[in-house]
Amino acid sequence: LPFGAVLHDGGVQFSIFSRSATGMRVLLYDRVEDPQPADVIHFHPELDRWGDIWSVFIPGIGPGQLYHIQCDGPFDPEKGQRFDSRARLIDPYAHALAGRFLPSDDGVIRPPKCVVVDQNFDWQGDRHLRRDLSETVIYELHVKGFTWSRTSGVGRPGTYLGIIEKIPYLQSLGVTAVELMPVHEYPTNHWFGGPEHRPNYWGYDPMAFFAPHRGYAWDPEPGAQVREFKEMVRALHQAGIEVILDVVFNHTAEGNEFGPTLSFKGLENRVYYMLDHAGHYRNYSGCGNTVNGNHPIVREMIFHCLRQWVL
Repeated sequence: LPFGAVLHDGGVQFSIFSRSATGMRVLLYDRVEDPQPADVIHFHPELDRWGDIWSVFIPGIGPGQLYHIQCDGPFDPEKGQRFDSRARLIDPYAHALAGRFLPSDDGVIRPPKCVVVDQNFDWQGDRHLRRDLSETVIYELHVKGFTWSRTSGVGRPGTYLGIIEKIPYLQSLGVTAVELMPVHEYPTNHWFGGPEHRPNYWGYDPMAFFAPHRGYAWDPEPGAQVREFKEMVRALHQAGIEVILDVVFNHTAEGNEFGPTLSFKGLENRVYYMLDHAGHYRNYSGCGNTVNGNHPIVREMIFHCLRQWVL
């Protein structure tokens, strides 16, 4: 089964990996700012589970549907288990997120909501340019920073579409490829506050590997960032400029044992992260945790992710 939320005629199929979970739910929301789901769909522990894969078809929903995953299971940190039945979890295969971290008065972190996305797009015959590296001139840039200056002359600053407006400038420099600093989802307003808090700017704190960052979209419609990202890539290719992505697969925004449960921790912590014999996170990344690329499920996720961005 393909992972994540997959569109079918008349509904959506949700498929999630978890070996140790004892229960699984999809929380469905009507609006981005809703703190509580409008409906909760329970996976049947026998009929909706095949080995380590939980999968359920939900009829009557489609593109734009907002959701979280919720999971029951053991909380035993010394054995690497950190399930939290109250946590609202980001689907590791979500193609888009919407909204922000919502305020909480019950101790439950409410991260941005996942969005069911229709991936259909008119590429107008676009193909990868495949220019030889010896002939490549790379301009590394930050989507927001590159288009936000008052002197940039960009009508849609800070966005994927703003990059399109800068194509003539890039061409004037002889640039043949842009290398984008992280454009997959990362937290911009954190679950913690305080006067010393500074927002995440650079994006090296991944939260959803498959989803283009919502903060770089011009259209506020949930999921619009996927279409606008594709429009940017298509326009750059048409101008003879390749697109290189800076991807961060070595850690996530969940941090160590003191960090929040946003996604992987609440689905199968000891599979997705490298742990020591006492259940503590091995911090080879210097960011609190290290993604466990040794595990076949995690390697498969990384390959699926790379393939999606290329396609």
